[in-house]
Amino acid sequence: MITSVNSGFESLAARVLAADDLGFLESLVLAALFFEAPRPVKPSQLAETFATTRGNLSHCISSLEAKGFLHRKIDPRDARVYLLTLNPPGKRCALRVIAALDRLQKEFESEIGKTTLAEMLKSIRKLEARASAR
Repeated sequence: MITSVNSGFESLAARVLAADDLGFLESLVLAALFFEAPRPVKPSQLAETFATTRGNLSHCISSLEAKGFLHRKIDPRDARVYLLTLNPPGKRCALRVIAALDRLQKEFESEIGKTTLAEMLKSIRKLEARASAR
């Protein structure tokens, strides 16, 4: 069940994000940086928030930087750390992404039903709570 839901969600996500040639994680990073602005964000914070590896996030950041959407600078307080901020094209893209993610959520809710989605999320949270309690 979860695999088919995940597959359906990824298919919807690919369709709504195709216009900007973004992957799902790239879209999440752009949205997060937009909502955190003007405060710069550390990649480690994003990796933790999105429950992904630093390696996955590093590839994502490099891709977004190559597309001209974000700027990476060294933290003046700790030269081992990078800080991320959106460039003007990244801000414009983030607004499109946020709108696309909103449409995606509405389409996903419509496809599987709000009640089913709410129950599924409740079950996932219970499983996560059990796993973290061990």
